[in-house]
Parts: sequence; C-alpha cells; structure tokens
Amino acid sequence: QVLRKSLQTGVALSAGSFLAYEARKLISGFAEVHASFKVEEVIEQADYLYGSGETEKLYQLLVQHKNSDDAELLWRLARASRDLAQLSSTSAEEKRQLAYAALEYAKKALEKNESNFAAHKWYGICLSDVGDFEGIKTKIGNAIVIKEHFQRAIELNPKDATTIHLIGIWCYSFAEMPWYQRKIAAALFATPPTSTFQE
Repeated sequence: QVLRKSLQTGVALSAGSFLAYEARKLISGFAEVHASFKVEEVIEQADYLYGSGETEKLYQLLVQHKNSDDAELLWRLARASRDLAQLSSTSAEEKRQLAYAALEYAKKALEKNESNFAAHKWYGICLSDVGDFEGIKTKIGNAIVIKEHFQRAIELNPKDATTIHLIGIWCYSFAEMPWYQRKIAAALFATPPTSTFQE
C-alpha cells in the first residue's frame, strides 16, 4: 500500500511537471511571437520616420534597441546615428562619437546576419566615416575593406542603386587620385587601392 501510494504520488508529480513544462513552452512561444511582432512594429515606425526626414526622432526610437540581436534594427540604427552626425546642429565631438557608434552598430548587424545586404552597405559607409577622424593612412587602409563590403552588398542585392552609386564614387575617387597621393599610398601599402575611370 505504501509502495502504491508513493507510485501514485510520483505519477502525479510527473504529470504536474510535464504540464508545467508544456505551459512554460507555450508562454515562451507567445513571448517569441510577441517579440518578433514588436520588432516589426519598430521597423515600420522607423521607416516611416526615415521617409519623413525625422532624423532626431528616428535616432531616439532606435537607440532604445541598441542591444537588440536583430540585424534589421541594428543597420537602421547605424544609418540613423550617421544621419544625426551629418546634421549641422550636431557638435564636432558628438559627430565623432556618433560616427564610431554607427560603425559598432553596423558591425553588430553584420555579426547577427552576414547575408544582410544593408548591413554590408552601412558597414562600408560607416567605416569610411571613421577614416575621416583617423587620417590618410587609415582611410586608404580601410578603402579595400570598404569596397569589399559594397561588392558583397551588390551580390546580395544587385538592384540597390545606392550601393552601385557608392562603388562608382569609390572607383572615381581612386581613378582621379593625384600623383603625389598615389606615391604616399604606394609608400604606405604594398598594394594600394587603385581604379580607372572605365571601371
């Protein structure tokens, strides 16, 4: 009788544990659906603000999600940080801080999703911006990496006009580089970045 009672208790506890486990699974499932729905809502709101030219509001909305694991949110935050840095009302020190923060957000977006074309595009743009604060050697050194990210963005989305335009600017900049800058680049790097007007 004691054995039967302990077996019944064990079965009851097992059943209770199973139900609790299933309930937890169900609740966490709802939480995941809710979280992804919320991300989509934030992205929709962000795209509306971007289209309306509300740079500061857009930044304030997205910076709340800087610890997100969503690449779509992170590259948008990189873009918003950069756009805020470009405003004439932003101080020189804030411009610098925002440029470096934008690069970090773009880098994180790439880490979360290497197949996201916009993450590659904005990583390239933000890396170029940071070069403005670090001098000619860093700028030329980063140039090859920047081009690689633009090319990867085009591979992932061949119809993105902005990235194609950026590759064009990149090629034009190196095609028209004055001879003395070429000599500096050649002195600093074994194989400095080059391009032609035809390219």
